[in-house]
Amino acid sequence: MGKIRHIAFWPPVILFLAAAVLNFVKPDTFTAFVSTANDWLISNLAWAFSLGVIAMLGVVIWLMFSSFGNVRIGGRDAAPMLDTARYFSITLTSIIAIGILFWATAEPLRHFATPPESLNIEPQSPQAMVFSVSTLYTHWGFLPLAIYAIPSITFAFCYYNMKGPYSIGATLLPLLRKPLKPATAQGLDAIVMYSLIAGMAASLATGVLSISGGLEYLTGWQSSLLTWALVDAAVVCTFVISSVAGLLKGIRRLSETNTIIFIVLFVFVLVVGPTSFVLNLGAEAFAHHLANFFPSAAFTGAAANDPWAGWWTIFYWCNWLAWAPISGMFLGRISYGQTVRKALMIQFVAPAVFDIVWIGIWSGAALRMDIDTGGALIAKLEQGPEYTVYEFLSRYPLVAITIPIFIFVTFLSYVTGADAYTTTLGAMSTDGLAPENPEPPWPLKLFWGGLIGVIAWIMLASSGVDGIKILSNLGGLPALILGLAMTVSVIRIARNPSRFDVRKEDYDEHGYPIPSATKKATMLEEVPS
Repeated sequence: MGKIRHIAFWPPVILFLAAAVLNFVKPDTFTAFVSTANDWLISNLAWAFSLGVIAMLGVVIWLMFSSFGNVRIGGRDAAPMLDTARYFSITLTSIIAIGILFWATAEPLRHFATPPESLNIEPQSPQAMVFSVSTLYTHWGFLPLAIYAIPSITFAFCYYNMKGPYSIGATLLPLLRKPLKPATAQGLDAIVMYSLIAGMAASLATGVLSISGGLEYLTGWQSSLLTWALVDAAVVCTFVISSVAGLLKGIRRLSETNTIIFIVLFVFVLVVGPTSFVLNLGAEAFAHHLANFFPSAAFTGAAANDPWAGWWTIFYWCNWLAWAPISGMFLGRISYGQTVRKALMIQFVAPAVFDIVWIGIWSGAALRMDIDTGGALIAKLEQGPEYTVYEFLSRYPLVAITIPIFIFVTFLSYVTGADAYTTTLGAMSTDGLAPENPEPPWPLKLFWGGLIGVIAWIMLASSGVDGIKILSNLGGLPALILGLAMTVSVIRIARNPSRFDVRKEDYDEHGYPIPSATKKATMLEEVPS
């Protein structure tokens, strides 16, 4: 325990356990408290979340086309840690993949059935159908990926090029012009760690319910405390073993398998589903998305006192922001050797395009099926999003193959993300990490994985996960402040990177990056295949 960063480690552990105990002993009190806090946050600061997210998107686009895009993470001669395919597969499956598995069918059905009253859209009408798919493009497209890209690029440059510490405080070096005091830096890490721990526990609990629901649908086994415990243990053991094996050795294989299955499922629905309909609807919805991009992103419902935005769009912005700092640290860590422009193409553009294409196919197919079956999917939605997607797949051919594959990819998606985040939590909990010594001690990975697994099961066994989900969401406010600070930091860097980079020889006399030298060797070659 000598290397533990005590201020970063103990507060999130103690507060998280206290919240779980309160959720178990007095679930109504706990849920009422966090719900009240969440309602206040959304009612009073919706404008800040909306404008902040739009500002981040603008900065990310500017970074891609600025001269800063030519800067290489780690220095001009840094060899890429990962090739393009693996870099993309790890990015996709670690930050957003598990969400679109379920919400690409469940969320458009919800918007189709209950669109915002203030927009005067008739439920289950053609306008509601276009609105529902267009809304998913807002919630899962370029905007959330911009939220993740800002901390990723900022941390990558500050850690590798400025030689800052493995701490979220490193991202503020260009803004403050001096390192944070150790206690302050650890306190900042504790805040973002707490948000992530709550989010991971809620996500794991939801994943356990989803997998258990799939097993029940497939085999008739009833979901129970024992089933939840077995699924929980299987997921935790898998991602802890993968994490202990080392980042590149574990998550690389998981993400590659995961991405292949995603592509197979995508092609399957495109081929056997209503192909022409989903392509036409997807194109129409995308045009609607572009035409209403800023109104949709900044919709708060304040003028008509419409709570819809707080339930969906603003809630999403809070949730993405709460996860972004630590997700950005992970993405920044695996960006070594990439240029800033290449990193943004893989972390921002490619996943957003993948999400939009996936949503267009799956959402359009689900909506068409609901109409053709007289509302069967919307009726199933009341049982939970996992039941909706299994009902959806059950009406296509090869159900005995597709549902087991879907259950497996759900399992694998959570394992892939949890592998990345467990490693990052372990790294933030200890001193002594550096680019040449990047792996935290395995007992810390085991501790975080075990703690998250146990708390997830306790929540399922007591009152459910809604309170912890909202608790995670409350981390959106400090994350918004931190995200905007990192945005200013990366702007300062981009305007004059030679001022902040320790490798002054990588820039000419005007401060522009010198083109990289040819270097065939990569760090990836050092990792056994």
